[in-house]
Amino acid sequence: MDILHTIILGFIQGLTEFLPVSSSGHLVITSSLYKLISGSEFMHASGEEIFTDIILHVGTLFAVVFYFRKDIMKMIKAFLTACKTKDFSSLDSKMPIYLVLATFFTVIIAYPLNEFCEKMVSSPAIVGIFLIITGFVLFASEHFSKKTQNDGECNKITLKQALLIGVAQGIAACPGLSRSGMTIAAGLFAGLNRVTAARYSFLLSILIILGSSIFYPILKLESTEIAGFNWTAIGVGFFVSMLVGYFCVKYFMQFLNRYSMKCFAYYCWIVGVCAIVFFNFVK
Repeated sequence: MDILHTIILGFIQGLTEFLPVSSSGHLVITSSLYKLISGSEFMHASGEEIFTDIILHVGTLFAVVFYFRKDIMKMIKAFLTACKTKDFSSLDSKMPIYLVLATFFTVIIAYPLNEFCEKMVSSPAIVGIFLIITGFVLFASEHFSKKTQNDGECNKITLKQALLIGVAQGIAACPGLSRSGMTIAAGLFAGLNRVTAARYSFLLSILIILGSSIFYPILKLESTEIAGFNWTAIGVGFFVSMLVGYFCVKYFMQFLNRYSMKCFAYYCWIVGVCAIVFFNFVK
């Protein structure tokens, strides 16, 4: 992979990781278009491409950790205090437990889908189908939850809601099914407001991205293969995704406080249909 390719992918990753439009789906479509334009072979994704995808996600992981750094420190302090006092009555003290248990449910759902998801990296038309599904989920969740957005109780997450969002994150392992979209929608269906659901969704992404970035290279790649990667290009893509991702999460949280996600549903439908038509009938 060259630097221009990873810069484009880093920008797309940073822009779409937190928007409910599927960053992995956009990476598949963007990479496929880049191959067609540059004349590269349109084939099953290489280990370098999949690894680069993971590193770009790590970039946005850094972005979300930096943005929520105060919340994260508050939760860690509350959890450690609760371990000493045996009092886990506050939501902050429970939150690390919720995140770990929800991530466990994510892994249970996502792991069996791993091989299928890797094959989809070279199937942008199928990604388009999943984008359309994402659009319907977003639209339905907003319609279902519009009566509860101003409810004072919908900003307090429970264990049941946390686990439901973890399951939704596991289902969203498929490119085209937006991780943020599915998890925020699950939160809305469970009775949370948009900001609370989004905050939990972004915090929940930390453990699963961290885990995949550690275990994928160990389980899937040989050291000789890793040594041959274009690390300069991968590093540039990482910083681009981190920088763009930070500003995206910052302004998206402000957006959710005022507006619904239906506009993203329309966007997913348009991009999904275009991907299906182009990669099935045009290319």
